[in-house]
Amino acid sequence: MIAHGKAHKYGDNVDTDVIIPARYLNTANHKELALHCMEDIDKDFVNKVNAGDIMVGGANFGCGSSREHAPIAIKESGVSVVIAKTFARIFYRNAINIGLAILECDEASEKIENGDDVEVDFDTGVITNHTKGESYKAQPFPAFIQEIISKGGLLKSISEK
Repeated sequence: MIAHGKAHKYGDNVDTDVIIPARYLNTANHKELALHCMEDIDKDFVNKVNAGDIMVGGANFGCGSSREHAPIAIKESGVSVVIAKTFARIFYRNAINIGLAILECDEASEKIENGDDVEVDFDTGVITNHTKGESYKAQPFPAFIQEIISKGGLLKSISEK
């Protein structure tokens, strides 16, 4: 599996309240959630993001509450993968459960800049920054987790068996 897109870069401790503000949690409509993704720290995010784009964060990405709405909003906005130094544990699991690809990589998190052209090979864990001509190595997910992500989430993966 390959992801390729423009990077949208954020810092450390991006919490679930800024990924999708609590005032929008009264809807179960995933497309509606996506319309408000990141708006408290990047009002133009929803206008800039394109299908396949890549979100890059720092340490402790997805900290805060345990709401599944946060990875859903990111995925539905068109983001194909989130790369960060580290993820909050509940966000990490929720992302896999709903089929949002995530990778931990210190070097990519530090060196990728907003707007860079980035490609991710999920099989090898290689992250290529075409803008800078650099590559970074993340630990790829095992095949069974890649299968969950490629099928769109845990429940979809189970229902197909």
